[in-house]
Amino acid sequence: MAATTVMQSILGSSVAYGAAGKNRSLMKLQGTVPASYAVSSYLRVRSMAEDGQKKQPTTVTTASKNPQPAEAPSPPPPSTKFSDVFAFSGPAPERINGRLAMVGFIAALAVELSKGQDVFTQISSGSGVPLFIGTSVLLSVASLVPLFKGVTVESKSDGIMTSDAELWNGRLAMLGLVALAFTEYVTGTTLV
Repeated sequence: MAATTVMQSILGSSVAYGAAGKNRSLMKLQGTVPASYAVSSYLRVRSMAEDGQKKQPTTVTTASKNPQPAEAPSPPPPSTKFSDVFAFSGPAPERINGRLAMVGFIAALAVELSKGQDVFTQISSGSGVPLFIGTSVLLSVASLVPLFKGVTVESKSDGIMTSDAELWNGRLAMLGLVALAFTEYVTGTTLV
């Protein structure tokens, strides 16, 4: 009964005929019919006046004939703003620090093995400072160029070399470098 009342109020209004036109048989009823009664947003309405018939108009729903799948929205492109790239949860800080820690950890161990100097001696001697600054600048710029172009690290990760593996290797290198310096400070000798 309630559905009949709703249909009569829709069909009886001049707005429905004025919006749909005299020759159009499909009209969009989205938001007009309550959700419990509306199966589809499109109804086919046949008027008695158009066909010259004395029968009641028939309604046919198109929801069962042509169901349309809902499309998943595509993710927004990554932001290339300076403040977003260097945000605390942004892509640059942890990746750059991790990459520098990986290079620093391997370099510190290599100098220890070759020259027998601990980390603090390597830093205080001053010979490695220009090399450290040059490497830091080079790796930072090389890491930032793709981020400012909108390329994500996840889009380029493949097989064993994934973005998650790089993050974990960088985190472990940061911890390893701190542990190496702390162990050498406490023991007073080189680790290797």
